[in-house]
Amino acid sequence: MKEVLELFNNTFKENDTIVCATSGGVDSMTLLKLLIDYRNNNRNINIICAHVNHNFRSESFEEYDFVKKYAEDNNIVFEGTIFEKHTKGNFESEARTKRYNFFSKILNKYQGQYLLTAHHGDDLIETILMRLTRGSTLNGYMGFSIITKKNNYSILRPLIYYTKEDIKKFAKENNIEYRDDKTNYDTKYTRNRYRKEIVPLFKKEQNNVHSKFLKFSNIIYESSKFINAYTNDIYINKYKNGKIKIDDLKNIDCFIIKQLLYKILGEIYKSDISRINDKHIDQILKIIFSNKPNVYINLPLNVVAIKDYKYFSIKKSDEYNEYKIEITNKDIILNNGIIKKIKETDKTDNTVCHLDSTKISLPLYVRNKRAGDYIEILGLNGKKKLKDIFIDCKISAEKRKNYPVIVDSNDNILWVPGLKKSKYDSLKLKKYDIILWYIDKEEKNE
Repeated sequence: MKEVLELFNNTFKENDTIVCATSGGVDSMTLLKLLIDYRNNNRNINIICAHVNHNFRSESFEEYDFVKKYAEDNNIVFEGTIFEKHTKGNFESEARTKRYNFFSKILNKYQGQYLLTAHHGDDLIETILMRLTRGSTLNGYMGFSIITKKNNYSILRPLIYYTKEDIKKFAKENNIEYRDDKTNYDTKYTRNRYRKEIVPLFKKEQNNVHSKFLKFSNIIYESSKFINAYTNDIYINKYKNGKIKIDDLKNIDCFIIKQLLYKILGEIYKSDISRINDKHIDQILKIIFSNKPNVYINLPLNVVAIKDYKYFSIKKSDEYNEYKIEITNKDIILNNGIIKKIKETDKTDNTVCHLDSTKISLPLYVRNKRAGDYIEILGLNGKKKLKDIFIDCKISAEKRKNYPVIVDSNDNILWVPGLKKSKYDSLKLKKYDIILWYIDKEEKNE
């Protein structure tokens, strides 16, 4: 397996620490043997054998002991763990998450530079076909690469050049002992169905098909690297303060918009990004290109995508919590602004309100809107619903939930900060002893 030796030579340095994920099967035992031989014949490296007992089969404990003894016999450190409980649901997904959490812990413990896994060419075919079938991102269609860089270590997959048959042949020729996991033949697992029923059809058409899939994966990787750099440039320069102008979005190719959406969603969802699928992206595109100026859609895990007139944003949805805060001489800091009581100002716009304490009922409060709220507008003989004011002033539906409203103790609306003054504003009468000032956080940050 000269490709493996070349990869080791080009990657490892003296005294590097390598964690080898070892299940006890033919793939991982072959990889561990190659790594030990490399240490013995080429370079001084530290090898940690990391084994996970999923506690799902009766044979698991014998496999644990087998791998542990093999590590001890070959003078390498053994680190094992046993999973005690399994939650109901997707066992494959849960096991993978637990497994990699364990490997990460071991890498941190020994300050390792590399995690080696025994993924091979057939695994790559299976992964690409599964993702093509269910839908994925551009990166997802790549399957997996020879090396994946993490924050403080890299995952290396040296056997990616070989098929399962190649590995079994090598193990037989070199008398490598291993254990056979019977669940690998159970077709109730999705991957096993691809392995037993679909991949053989590809191999029948082209015996060397795994190398074609590797080439495909590399093409996707190079394309993705270029597109990600281009998308990241837009993200940095256009996505400011958690939002981007709708006009800027409409000037971008639709494919790049999708990549940008995945970038934004990835920052929000992190490890839960699998909750987002193509349907969500299509729904978001519809609101971006919709004729409606103010619209939003709810996404999984309490996230909302918002088209707010000129801007588009994706963020965690603020829960609608009713609040009512008494106004004192202290500043009131809200999610979207600050209410201050001041002594004097030259301002006369809607960011300030002048009140006569003899014409209203004290104390004053700031609260969010309530159903049926209306205001008696200054200079008009009549009432207007707050809902209509918000629409006229192009306040997004999301922002309306917690928009501040100033009321007296009888719940008369005195002022909608930044938007409308009521008949209770006394600036024109020049008879007032209370001045309130509203600072809009969003306008301040733009």
